[in-house]
Amino acid sequence: MWKEFRDFAMRGNVVDLAIGVIIGAAFGKIVDSLVNDIIMPVIGAITGGLDFSNYFLPLSHHVTSNVLVDAKKQGAVLAWGSFATIVINFLIVAFVLFLVVRGINMLRARVVQEKKAEEAAAPPTKEEVLLTEIRDLLAKSAK
Repeated sequence: MWKEFRDFAMRGNVVDLAIGVIIGAAFGKIVDSLVNDIIMPVIGAITGGLDFSNYFLPLSHHVTSNVLVDAKKQGAVLAWGSFATIVINFLIVAFVLFLVVRGINMLRARVVQEKKAEEAAAPPTKEEVLLTEIRDLLAKSAK
């Protein structure tokens, strides 16, 4: 059983997936910092200097605090500011991934185009020259 597990874990796809998850987690932290430390303060300044992550709607009459953490302790709240922050995080990640995939696709297209140009510019092989001569001789003899 240990050998089977080792073979499974060391397969290329599993290792690639593990590396992708680790890089994705690190990228997620970068995006969180971008949103929480750069974007949300700007949005907060535009909306009057309020802390966007503390926007919530109390769902209980027991909630009297203006701070989300304390309000959650007092009762049910609808933390729409936190939700908006997470949605912005998602949109940034989706946009960056779109740019990465777009860049990869453009690079692939360029490589394919260069290969086609090389193939078109390459002189014909001896076999192609011989086949062309045979074709031309057969065309002359058919007339």
